[in-house]
Amino acid sequence: MINIRYREKTNAWPGFVDLFSNLVIILIFLLIVFVFLWTTTNVFSKSSNAKKVAELEQVNQAQAEEIVQIKEENTTATDLLLQARDALETQEQEKTELADNFEKQKETIAEAYEQQLSDLEEQHNDIALDYEAQIAELQQQLQQANTAKTELEKQESERKAINDKLLVEKNELNNRINELTAKLEQAEELAKKQDVEYVEMSNRLNKALADKVAELNSMSEYQSEFYKQIKKALGNRTVVRQDGDRFIVSSDILFPSGSYKISKRGKAQLKLLANIIKDFEEKIPTDIDWIIRVDGHTDNKTVLSGTPGYKNNMQLSLLRATAVTNELAKNGVSKRRLVPSGFGEMHPVALGNDAASLQQNRRIELQLTNK
Repeated sequence: MINIRYREKTNAWPGFVDLFSNLVIILIFLLIVFVFLWTTTNVFSKSSNAKKVAELEQVNQAQAEEIVQIKEENTTATDLLLQARDALETQEQEKTELADNFEKQKETIAEAYEQQLSDLEEQHNDIALDYEAQIAELQQQLQQANTAKTELEKQESERKAINDKLLVEKNELNNRINELTAKLEQAEELAKKQDVEYVEMSNRLNKALADKVAELNSMSEYQSEFYKQIKKALGNRTVVRQDGDRFIVSSDILFPSGSYKISKRGKAQLKLLANIIKDFEEKIPTDIDWIIRVDGHTDNKTVLSGTPGYKNNMQLSLLRATAVTNELAKNGVSKRRLVPSGFGEMHPVALGNDAASLQQNRRIELQLTNK
């Protein structure tokens, strides 16, 4: 609260009026004494001068009148002073009332001021909080805007890079299209030239196909003759059997169990087959390109770990087929007519796992065919 204090002043005016009145009375008294002494002195010093006495009396009378007048004026002045004192007292009372009213108004105004000040402080605090919240929100929005700006700049950079890449690819594609267009034009010109050659090539191809068909027909004839001769030479032997266009020799006849070394019995059977093949080498015309396929097959028993010479049935079947071709070549068959291959257990002729089925799957197949 703002306290406004006024120092109360003492009203000295009534005492001043009393003092002034007393001073006037004393002054009049002293003036009378002075006049009386002056007159007496002049009278006794100049007793012979009657004229001066008369004048002195006149002066005394005039002074007496003046004293009376002064008394009247003093009375009037006293009355005026008293009136003035009453007026001053009235004014002092009014002043006191005004001061009281002022104090009351001052307190009321101070209370209102303090209330307004408190309200303003609350409003200031609320505004400050709102301002801080707005600043925080604006800072967050600014950060988001900066992030978005960075992302946009990154995207713009990526877009520019992609555009540059696409422009390069477009130029390359245009160049490629131009090259392809030029090649297409060349191909069209070449196609025009090849149209003429196509008829000739078609004719040559048809002739070659006809020759090939004739060759196959001839080969078919020689195959039939070949199988007849083998069947005739083998007679009723059970070690070799015919299956369609192939002859099958049991591996158990040619090789010991688990080995790719041909046994003596096997060599004798292969020598017989070699003689038949040599006879046909002389009978088949030289313009027919024929071969004897020697295919090795095994059963599905797993090869024991550590077996020397091979690791699995596929290797064993190829080694056995190669051994047969070498033995046939040793007996006079042209080696260029022999083609060994191994199939392991991939193509069984019997699906069972009994001893008879496994024995049938262990085999060497020979087939006369063209390349």
